[in-house]
Amino acid sequence: MAKLAVIAIGGNSLIRDNTRQTVEDQYDAVCETAKHIVGMIEQGYEVIITHGNGPQVGFILRRSEIANEVAGMHFVPLVACGADTQGAIGYQIQQAMDNEFKKRGMDKAAITLVTQVVVDSNDPAFQKPTKPIGSFYTQEQAEKIQKEHPDWVMVSDSGRGFRRVVASPLPLEIVEKDVIDKLVRDGYCMIAVGGGGIPVIRQEDGSFKGVDAVIDKDFAASLLASQIQADELIISTGVPKVYLNYGKPEEKALDRVTLAELKEYVKENHFAPGSMLPKIQAVIKFLENGGSKAIITNPESLEEAVAGKTGTHVYSSDD
Repeated sequence: MAKLAVIAIGGNSLIRDNTRQTVEDQYDAVCETAKHIVGMIEQGYEVIITHGNGPQVGFILRRSEIANEVAGMHFVPLVACGADTQGAIGYQIQQAMDNEFKKRGMDKAAITLVTQVVVDSNDPAFQKPTKPIGSFYTQEQAEKIQKEHPDWVMVSDSGRGFRRVVASPLPLEIVEKDVIDKLVRDGYCMIAVGGGGIPVIRQEDGSFKGVDAVIDKDFAASLLASQIQADELIISTGVPKVYLNYGKPEEKALDRVTLAELKEYVKENHFAPGSMLPKIQAVIKFLENGGSKAIITNPESLEEAVAGKTGTHVYSSDD
C-alpha cells in the first residue's frame, strides 16, 4: 500500500489574511492547498486531511450573538458550531480535491466524515477554562449573558472587554477511527477530525454526550495518526521550516532533527506557546506513540517536502 499520511492544514490554508475571509475567499485558498495535496498523492501517498476551524467557529458564534441581540434567536451551542464547520469546511475541501482529481485524470474520490473525539470530563481544563472564543462584550453585556447562561465563564481580556472562555481538554480517542481507517485504506481521500473534532464525553452507559470545549487540532491530528498507525504526520503552518531563534539575527532553520533533539529545543523555550509550540508537541506525541516520521512545512511546499527537498523532517531516532 502507498504511504499513509495524516495532514493537518492550518488557518493559512483556509484564510490567507484578514482582508480575505469570505466563504468564496476561503474556497479559493482551499483550492490552492488541494493542488499541493493531490501532488503528494501523485507521489504515492494516501491521505487523511484534518483542518482548523477557529475563525469559522467565531463567525458562527458572532452571527448567533447578533441574531440573539436583534431578533431574540437562541444561541448556537459551541459543540454544534464545531459540527457545522466540519461539514462546511469539509465540503469545500472535498469538492476542491475531487475537482483536482478530475482535472488530472485520477480515479480518486474524497469523503468528509463528521468526527467525534472523546475527552475526559475530569480533564483539569474543565476546572479552569482558558480558551477565548466569540466576541468582546462590555461589562454590562457580560453580566447579562452570565445571567442568561450561568454555565458560561466570562473573563476580562487584556482590557479589551469581556469574552467567554472554554476548556481545551486533551483528546483521548477518535470515535470514528475505524471507519476513517477502512475508507482511507480502500483508497478514498478522507477529510476528518476537523477543528480537532467534536468534543464528547463517554457516559456511564457507554453513550456519548457533546460538550462545549475546543480541542487543539494538531493534538487531535497526532492522536488520529497514532491510532490508525499512519506512516507520517504532516503539519502545515505559515513557514516552510521550523526555526530556532525565529525572527532573530541568529535564526536557524531545522532541516532534519531527531525526537530527542526536538525535546531539548522545547526545554530551551525555542517555540512560542499558541504558535509553533503546540505543533511541536503534537509531533513529539506522535513519535512517542510509535510514529516514525513527521514533517512541518507550509501548504505550498507540501510536494517538495515529501520529496525531501524542504520542510522540517523529524525522526523518532537516528536510524
